[in-house]
Amino acid sequence: MTPAAPADASSQIERLAGPLRDCRPAGGQHGVRHYRCQLADGRLAFAKLAGASEGGFEAEARGLRWLAEANPAIVPEVLGWNDSALVITWVPAGQPDRAAAGRFGQELARLHAAGADAFGAPWPGTIASLPLPNDQSGEWPDWYARQRLLPYLRLAAGRGLLGPADVTLVESVAAALPGLAGPAEPPARIHGDCWSGNVLWSAGRGVLIDPAAHGGHRETDLAMLALFGVPFLDQVIAAYQEAAPLAPGWRARVALHQLHPLLVHVCLFGTGYAGAAADAARRALRAG
Repeated sequence: MTPAAPADASSQIERLAGPLRDCRPAGGQHGVRHYRCQLADGRLAFAKLAGASEGGFEAEARGLRWLAEANPAIVPEVLGWNDSALVITWVPAGQPDRAAAGRFGQELARLHAAGADAFGAPWPGTIASLPLPNDQSGEWPDWYARQRLLPYLRLAAGRGLLGPADVTLVESVAAALPGLAGPAEPPARIHGDCWSGNVLWSAGRGVLIDPAAHGGHRETDLAMLALFGVPFLDQVIAAYQEAAPLAPGWRARVALHQLHPLLVHVCLFGTGYAGAAADAARRALRAG
């Protein structure tokens, strides 16, 4: 059996979620420790604890609660959080199938349709271990260039992870965005880091975790699902389209929406993703 969590970890979690019957380590990532806990009332919970250098959980906690306002079934409940810890309800593991994927597509459409006051968010963002600019704006093409593409392009270039030709490619996409973005849409309430690893399959539905939630373009979440291959993507898209049809030409814009997460991956993991980012930039420009 996995040994019990250290006393200091259990104490931190209890301050946020109440008395515990049990608490045990459950791995971790990006310098954050994970725990599986049972509360005194029998409920299971998942806790994240970070050291001082990893920053807080404001963006994740506020993002989960904001998404839950639109559709509480699609995210775990936040039981408590502070700068060094986050506690949410445990999501029991299940298996994806076509029915669950269809349900997830419908619920994602409902989430997006709840909308947002502007593109961006009224809180500082994070994505993985990186800061995520969230200044709010009413125009998506300019916002996407300034808040999503150019900050990570500069970071990657400054670290020597992208060459001059790749930098020029991404800058060309940013400059051309008004003509690449497709029909104007109002801000959608999006998860913002909606890759397959952030979709847990449980009790016949998809549940979203680890959001970088903000007012964004709804095609962004769908492009992220395609980037790393969520199970039964065709069924997710079909159900989404039935609930909320996408604008003409959306398939041609997938690369444009994938360019931001690929730049993030260059910043996090190095030059192994540089080619994919450059290819996405080229495909985005060709589609325009």
